[in-house]
Amino acid sequence: MIVILKHDPNREQLESLINWLQEKGIAIHTSIGEAHTILGLVGDTSKLDIDLIAALDIVEDVKRVQEPYKNANRKFHPEDTVIPVGNTQIGGGTLTIMAGPCSVESEEQVVAIAKAVKASGATMLRGGAFKPRTSPYAFQGLGAKGLEYLKIARQETGLPIVTELMDLSQLPLFKDVDVIQIGARNMQNFDLLKAVGHQDRPVMIKRGMSATYEEWLMSAEYVMSGGNENVILCERGIRTFEHYTRNTLDLAAIPVLRRLTHLPVIIDPSHATGKNWLVEPMAMGAVATGADGLQIEVHNDPAHALCDGPQSLKPEDFDPLAKKLLALHKAVKSLEG
Repeated sequence: MIVILKHDPNREQLESLINWLQEKGIAIHTSIGEAHTILGLVGDTSKLDIDLIAALDIVEDVKRVQEPYKNANRKFHPEDTVIPVGNTQIGGGTLTIMAGPCSVESEEQVVAIAKAVKASGATMLRGGAFKPRTSPYAFQGLGAKGLEYLKIARQETGLPIVTELMDLSQLPLFKDVDVIQIGARNMQNFDLLKAVGHQDRPVMIKRGMSATYEEWLMSAEYVMSGGNENVILCERGIRTFEHYTRNTLDLAAIPVLRRLTHLPVIIDPSHATGKNWLVEPMAMGAVATGADGLQIEVHNDPAHALCDGPQSLKPEDFDPLAKKLLALHKAVKSLEG
């Protein structure tokens, strides 16, 4: 249920309403916009009298929300969420470009790539220290050492880092990570989602390979219900009957999520397609469709990469693409204006 308040509501009446709701075991999520203040009521609202609440002088309207996700619901929070990260932000009209290698392989490698992608316009460094792999014999990442190399690259370039958390046991190592990524395989690892819900860092949730929009948003709800409202959604392709590409990139997710939620939306064309020559058209399509950002894999030597070389761009190929993406984003924003 949401309660839309009139402009500049009486403070005493508002406090009285909030106290009454809390006495009934209702948690309250407050969203303050330019025109209205909205109270999102979370809990068993079935016994609340809508007419009684609507009759209050400070209340403009009351609506029941049918969707099971509350905190992530745009009805609760009409304004787009903007998430500050280091010296940049995700959302709010900016185009976030997260770029870097699928796997951190050495300090020299990740620092060199970080410097290159920053020079091209990237605003965040992505890189895997812990790697979930389908085969137990594939490279599993450098682990804690890889995290240290990412931090060195951040120190060298100033780029905030985003990297994947795979297991609860790894959480203490992520205290100095700027954005915690929850991978597609862990999208419904509910214990992990609850744990990052108590962290004070942004969390980016990749869509599970067969997940519906509602299941994806419910994963975000797990994090937000723990108190961490800085959640980012990342579309990385879903599994369909088509085998030519690694996955099927669902660009319709962008306008759909714009309608359903206030959370920022990032697109990963690298994992979605599995082919480096498809990264540019898919990335351009994502920007044209209104994505808040992109996550693109960049490797200095894709042919010898320890992980996902075929979908990685070389720095010299990423550079013109980044410039095209920024120019297209500027053009799209000018048309919206």
